[in-house]
Amino acid sequence: MRGLAAAGHEVSILSFITTDQWTQDTLESTRRFCKRVTTLADLDARALSEKRRMQMRSLLSLNSYEHLQVMRRRDFQEQIDAHLAAENYDVVQVEFANMASYRYLRHGKSPLLVLDEHNIEYDLQRRTAGSAEGKFRKVYNSLNWRKLGREEKAAWRRFDGVVLTSVRDAQLLSETSPGTRSAVVPNGVDVQQFQPAPQAPQADQLLFFGANNYFPNHDALVYFIDEILPKVVEQRPNVKLSIVGPGAHASVLARQSRHVEVVGFVDDVMPYLDRASAVVVPLRIGGGTRLKIVEAMAKSKAIISTRIGAEGIDVTHDRDVLLADTPRDFANQVVRALSEPELAQRLGEQARILAEQRYAWTAVVGQLVRFYEQLKA
Repeated sequence: MRGLAAAGHEVSILSFITTDQWTQDTLESTRRFCKRVTTLADLDARALSEKRRMQMRSLLSLNSYEHLQVMRRRDFQEQIDAHLAAENYDVVQVEFANMASYRYLRHGKSPLLVLDEHNIEYDLQRRTAGSAEGKFRKVYNSLNWRKLGREEKAAWRRFDGVVLTSVRDAQLLSETSPGTRSAVVPNGVDVQQFQPAPQAPQADQLLFFGANNYFPNHDALVYFIDEILPKVVEQRPNVKLSIVGPGAHASVLARQSRHVEVVGFVDDVMPYLDRASAVVVPLRIGGGTRLKIVEAMAKSKAIISTRIGAEGIDVTHDRDVLLADTPRDFANQVVRALSEPELAQRLGEQARILAEQRYAWTAVVGQLVRFYEQLKA
């Protein structure tokens, strides 16, 4: 949104917003570049018991949990209708597949309706279904991703175009819905904000950052701490992993040690990126592209990732990042980055060049605007 506004486009937003201590700061930041900001509080269930009731209801329904979650909020539909009646928008871009459940009335072919798929959600759930703990959870996930898949594919056909963040997701959409017009617009980064640090990083300092209550991230952390980190410690006994981001599960908190630090939510991740010798992305489950990698690239960091973790990002092993898919290989690549400062510096420099050329906001916004123009033609 900030990139579109900076390019001279008029942007308004209608969104749910989480009620917490950062709500007001979020609103003030957004108002700096949006003409109109309208928010409704708290899409997510406020209590675990309410979430469990909705999940049970979804088991007995033909619709997914995600569909039922948004459709219980009639007030949001009312706001959509009011916005579309009051303004002649050129484009309405809907973020995430669940928000496509709402009705978007228009006159003829105006405004354009574009769905922004940060991930193909049903495919992400399909890939995580087998990793769930407990028989009930596995059954629930197996049913839900199929319902979500039916809804998501139907949404593709209702929209004028679909934006995806990776070639893999675009191929999946094309195979499933060949008549849907789509474009790959990768996650972008503000390369002016995410600048390389002038000072050298701390030795043997690893960083993982992201929302830790997001299951693929939680799985990655447990995998790294249990299966990879001990192998790194064998060769780098002073290594320390800092985990930055909200929502760490109790099982991750319990794994804290001399080598593992759970920082939690921070207002600014920059100091942690600056201190890190390397950023680790040990994801085993994924979809779309990982914003954390693009941000670390802009910061000129050495990055060690699984191939799933780097999926959708145009990186090459040993040029921009180090890629590894087994615990032993991943540990070896981490040790390389920590013990060879020249290698870490070279990887970081090449990653920064790639971020500037392919993933800077100016480049990404240009791709998005060209897609709008193609849809209007």
